Amino acid sequence: MKSRLFLDNESFVVEIASNDGYLLKNFVDMGVPCLGVEPTEKTAEMAEKQGVATIRRFFDHDFSEELVKEKGQADLVVANNVYAHVPDINDFTLGLAAILKPKGTLVLEFPHLTRMIEGDQFDTVYHEHFSYFSLFTVNRIFRECGLKLVDVDELPTHGGSLRVYGAHEADTRAISDSVAAILEREKSCGLQQLSTYLGFNKRAERIKVAFLDYLIDRYKAGRVVVGYGAAAKGNTLLNYSGVKKDLLPFIVDAAPSKQGKFLPGSHIPVLNPDALWVENIDEVIIFPWNISDEIKEQLSGLSEKGVAVSTLFEVIEI
Repeated sequence: MKSRLFLDNESFVVEIASNDGYLLKNFVDMGVPCLGVEPTEKTAEMAEKQGVATIRRFFDHDFSEELVKEKGQADLVVANNVYAHVPDINDFTLGLAAILKPKGTLVLEFPHLTRMIEGDQFDTVYHEHFSYFSLFTVNRIFRECGLKLVDVDELPTHGGSLRVYGAHEADTRAISDSVAAILEREKSCGLQQLSTYLGFNKRAERIKVAFLDYLIDRYKAGRVVVGYGAAAKGNTLLNYSGVKKDLLPFIVDAAPSKQGKFLPGSHIPVLNPDALWVENIDEVIIFPWNISDEIKEQLSGLSEKGVAVSTLFEVIEI
């Protein structure tokens, strides 16, 4: 990104929702001046320990004006995986435009609605998300806020994401062909038609029924099925499907902070992954399917116990 945008020690980078400074630390190491905006106290402290200057605030248009007065505008503004969390998207985007230099670049990353619908990824619908974006929608928001899309990359993260590059409307740089290509693909996928979303809803219902049928069949057959991953994806699926600990006795997670607790809603206990080798189980369903290959590698030794390790779509048919 540094070489692509010609950043140097006279540039200024601002990241919104900068978390623990993981990204900005790279700019610090390269000698590029930067600033993080992060409302969470603990993660902001972690960033500062890495040498990343951080302001503890929620970002909006009012704050952007304060920021410009104190720090000036930025050559690069980054906002990764925060767009979906914003309640007032127009106000937020106006703030992004306000802190961006006339020739500056705005970079956003967010899960792509097309991939969500095509992959039946309804388990990525989280309570803290206000919106789910297509490139068509972001393009419209940008235009209403005095910005324009100039480039876009497709990423594999979160089941399929977009990294979009924006600039001020008056910026004369050329617009990449990838922008028009993805907009056309979204149109052909029916993202502007209500029937597409009604179909998505029906498929989610079929998946729920198939998942319940699978667990009930295994329960009646005396087979013990447990889960791996106490993350949001699995929690959404379990609560939507109404699964309780009678059908899924426990779930394991590698994060010590989750162990010894219960999943919200289903009240399924969360154990250390060591339980998979100690308890009498027959199958493990991996809920964070986006990292299933990595998890399967970690659990490869379970095959010696005769334990099957699968993702949801490997065990159900719809």
